[in-house]
Amino acid sequence: MTAYSQLIAGLRRGTAGRVEARIPEDWMQGRTTYGGLTAALCLESAMECVSDMPVRAAQVAFIGPVGGDVVISPTVLRRGKSSAFVNADLVTEDGLMARCLFTFGAKRASKLDQRSRQCPDVKAPDQCPAFFSDQRPTFAHHFDIRLAGGHTPMSGADRGDMTIWLCHKDEGALWNPTTLLSIADAPPPAAMSMMTEPAPISSMTWMAEFLTDDVVTEEGWFLAHHEAQATKDGYSSQSMRLWNRMGEPVMIGRQTVAVFG
Repeated sequence: MTAYSQLIAGLRRGTAGRVEARIPEDWMQGRTTYGGLTAALCLESAMECVSDMPVRAAQVAFIGPVGGDVVISPTVLRRGKSSAFVNADLVTEDGLMARCLFTFGAKRASKLDQRSRQCPDVKAPDQCPAFFSDQRPTFAHHFDIRLAGGHTPMSGADRGDMTIWLCHKDEGALWNPTTLLSIADAPPPAAMSMMTEPAPISSMTWMAEFLTDDVVTEEGWFLAHHEAQATKDGYSSQSMRLWNRMGEPVMIGRQTVAVFG
């Protein structure tokens, strides 16, 4: 398998943030690249354009299947004294397949310090069962994923709600916003726990907000809570929260998922 750190180190970087890569088969999710990797590669290119401010938010549109040779080209839409907006387009030989908008923002003094929802009280990762059985998406072999609460896919649960421990198996992965984005999308959509049999799904959009510019954790573990808040007419709208091993919030997000079943 191609480790995440190897993939990032092997990127062909051009001028103005342009990035070229070939997606290995072991990072595929069905007929497309794992969404977290698609977003992470786009962020890698965008960060080349804004190196003096941390990323604060990512808005990702998964337009079509990503695979094989890809080219990512960032464009600075606006740059101010304390913020910047960068668009990153990922194209393959078939055209535009992903478009990302990244918001960067410098720290500023503020009296406000409100934290998001408290981290769930769950068992430690080594006390939680593996999330996947022997059958899992190809890309998931790169992660250690444990079920800390809720139900696994196709278990016929009353509601889509799952709490999951996530860890990169790649010990060489450096913890930064790009790596965090690469792991945050690893759990399957929460609505799948309400299904009773397999059916195709497809992420359409993903919004993630970074709650820290200092990505740290212990032993590589992060705790994710995914909840399907509305499922109707073949679509699921879900929320996502992510904490580090110390219980500190690091990311919140939303996702729109197409459900074909």
